[in-house]
Amino acid sequence: MGNIAQPTDPRLQQVLNFPLVSGIFGRRSRRFGFGMSIPTGPLAYTSQHEPLPLCDLERALLVSAATGVTGWNFGIPFTTNQSEHLSNYSLRLTGRTVPSAASIGTSELFFTDDSGVYITRTRDLTPEKLREFEDSDDVTRIIGVSRAATVQLSKQRLSLPVEPPHYDEHNLWNSNRPGSTLFMPMGDVGQQLLALLAMYVSNGYTLYDDYSGCLGGKLQPFIRTGIINDTPQMRFALSHIEQAAYSTTAMELSLICQNIVLMMQAIGLGGWMYSGIFPYSVLGAFANEGIGGLGFRFTNREDWVMPNPIGLDGIYESLCPPYVTDMYEAARTLAARKFGVGGTYDPATGGPFQQSEAIKATALPYSQAQIDCIGEMAQYIYTTYGRFPARFPTILLRIYAQAHHLELEFYDRFFAEGAYLQTHAEHMQRWHA
Repeated sequence: MGNIAQPTDPRLQQVLNFPLVSGIFGRRSRRFGFGMSIPTGPLAYTSQHEPLPLCDLERALLVSAATGVTGWNFGIPFTTNQSEHLSNYSLRLTGRTVPSAASIGTSELFFTDDSGVYITRTRDLTPEKLREFEDSDDVTRIIGVSRAATVQLSKQRLSLPVEPPHYDEHNLWNSNRPGSTLFMPMGDVGQQLLALLAMYVSNGYTLYDDYSGCLGGKLQPFIRTGIINDTPQMRFALSHIEQAAYSTTAMELSLICQNIVLMMQAIGLGGWMYSGIFPYSVLGAFANEGIGGLGFRFTNREDWVMPNPIGLDGIYESLCPPYVTDMYEAARTLAARKFGVGGTYDPATGGPFQQSEAIKATALPYSQAQIDCIGEMAQYIYTTYGRFPARFPTILLRIYAQAHHLELEFYDRFFAEGAYLQTHAEHMQRWHA
């Protein structure tokens, strides 16, 4: 796939020269775009422009800002329980534009526009060097990597009824409208939780189910053999680790949207980050009512308020049934991703160090007993609660970013001077002349 712009393109130069501080302090939620209308009230206004989709370069820059590959991340360099070895906590050493707790990195980016629905999958790509972006000539190559990692899932824009509960009332007039691009970052809370369980087991901690008041599985054999320790200070609560898995995943998704919004300022696009679309509508929980959403698979139980999203078959699947036989297999799969051939700590796969092969070779793989212990804890959660995690969605969609072309006349009419940046003022002339 060829480049869509040369590094000397003045549009790219505008983005490369845009001050970070201007983006941080100039960022606002600029919700009114081409083709939109506020029907009544003190800010009633109808756009004087037809909807205008983002051009290829605009969209590519936003996608690359969201999850572009930046090189190798540094992992975790030291932990006391493996003091003579490289820490084996990280699940992925692929560096991207957003940080991830313990380098677990479960997120991927979905987006939709007038041309269809897409996913960009960069979390498991192998970087070519420590820093992929070192000078302006690198930007088109980085964009190219994200473009090659983008797969079209549908030729139609994601369509939801423009009414509650699918959209919040204050977003009916402008959310996912023609001409806009809606970004939908997803996180795998189940995979995040499994990786955190592995970290705790490697430190000898014992899972305690504080929801039910008992150990989290048949853990006595692992306690007797010293794999884990059941002293009071070595117990960790299920509620605590699930909150950690959920919150760290949610933070990652928020940072993806923040990166998109900052790039909007550099380009001169309108838009904002928000949570006013019902995630279950987007994922496909109302498919039996003819609202297909993205077509995710759900599990359900009579005592659940909402069904639980677990994956999009063949595209974005969590490590839980039916994508694995059981959570014991999930634990083995996690271990293989870290320590198997081509895995995170395979010395042959490269890394951030001068002597990556030698340093990565010191990482301790999980023992079979540790893998069995991780599987026992995970299977307990799944068997007891019918899902993994027990109290949080397996796949998390909660925050969105939308980009559109800004209706300057609306802001000139109603807002004080300074309502938009110079990049917004000059955008149409620079990018669409």
